[in-house]
Amino acid sequence: MFKRAMAALALAAAAVAQAGTVTVVTSFPKELTQAYKTAFEKANPGIKLEILNKNTVQGIAYVRELPAGQRPEVFWASAPDAFEVLAGLKLLDDVAGLVNKAAPTKVGNYPINDPQGRYLGQALAGYGLMWNTRYLAANKLPAPRQWADLVKPVYFGHVATSSPSRSGTTHLTVETLLQGEGWAKGWTQLLQIAGNCAAVTERSFGVPDGVNNGQFGIGLVIDFFGLAGKYSGFPVEFAYPDVTAVVPANIALVAGAKNADEARKFIAYTVSQEGQQLLYDPKISRLPILPPEAMGGKAPQGYPNAFEIAKRAKVHFDSERSESRYNVVSAMFDQTITFRLKELQAATKAIHAADAALAHKPNPKAAALLKEARELAYTPVVDAAKAADKEFLAVFAASKKDAAVNKRVTALEDHWNSGARANYERAKGLAEQALALAK
Repeated sequence: MFKRAMAALALAAAAVAQAGTVTVVTSFPKELTQAYKTAFEKANPGIKLEILNKNTVQGIAYVRELPAGQRPEVFWASAPDAFEVLAGLKLLDDVAGLVNKAAPTKVGNYPINDPQGRYLGQALAGYGLMWNTRYLAANKLPAPRQWADLVKPVYFGHVATSSPSRSGTTHLTVETLLQGEGWAKGWTQLLQIAGNCAAVTERSFGVPDGVNNGQFGIGLVIDFFGLAGKYSGFPVEFAYPDVTAVVPANIALVAGAKNADEARKFIAYTVSQEGQQLLYDPKISRLPILPPEAMGGKAPQGYPNAFEIAKRAKVHFDSERSESRYNVVSAMFDQTITFRLKELQAATKAIHAADAALAHKPNPKAAALLKEARELAYTPVVDAAKAADKEFLAVFAASKKDAAVNKRVTALEDHWNSGARANYERAKGLAEQALALAK
């Protein structure tokens, strides 16, 4: 009898503990999640936060694959298009009642909160360049200010980026450049920048970590990586190029979660003034959704004002367009950059050498060869018309569990990969011919 009573008490205790647990799936670093966990649990002693760190793509798959009743409570990430994917799958519950009314309705032309109430903006973010000041001084490099600066020969081997397939924040950075410059020009610029890269890192964190410690000179990053390095005392600076956008990092309540009431309390906390002030922590360094006047004057001196940045930003980010071509952009980047980086680097190095030689000794035949080399190396494998073709995009949006879909996508990716390799090798050869003529 006693054993039964003890067992019943244990089950009851477990049920209470489970009822007070909020599971959060997020791509954010531990510095941020631990700060929110500590502060929220202190303010709400009966609720515990369980943090599951996954990149954005993995996080979507995790939520999507679990049945109702077993899903995590909260999805928290930077990519607005990821929330559109979850919303389209009917995996988000309404959170309109949790909006902080002190926040403006828009940042620039972009809604801070989903107009349909399916997710809330929790912080704001822009995209740009961070650099290590000591590294640049040691290598006598000028500080870059625009994406286009990074195509210059002087930056060869000094730049780092991550892949959009591995990082939601990198996807947003890439998509911002594509939307700002247009598909063809944007991809040409991306390929040129990638050719100057020393590495494509495994995770987005690898870029700021490498810049902070001087492994890389310059990194393409979402702003909080650069700002966190700067305000944490590393010798780094960050700049927003003209071609940037300011969009919300979002938080949402997952439909079919176990402890929705407790989750709502956490979501409300993250957008409250108390929760927003945590963003000023030097290790976090994110831009609040609340304007400075609603933040109690606690911003560090010189801290960026998201609403001012948005006024001058040239990109009006289209999350629906980004979501529709998400998988295509990621696949193209990997097949032509991530997996073929060595060949792209070699072609770019040869192009830079020929370009420098021709500047000193013009040669029409060599110039024609160099032009052809550039076109081979820096023309995207998918043109703008194809990238807007709904039927083509639908193939990449379909489930790869379908054998026919998987076969078609794999065939396309293999074609891009082999084509990129051949183009880069051909471009290298043509550039070397041009260099020989210019000597």
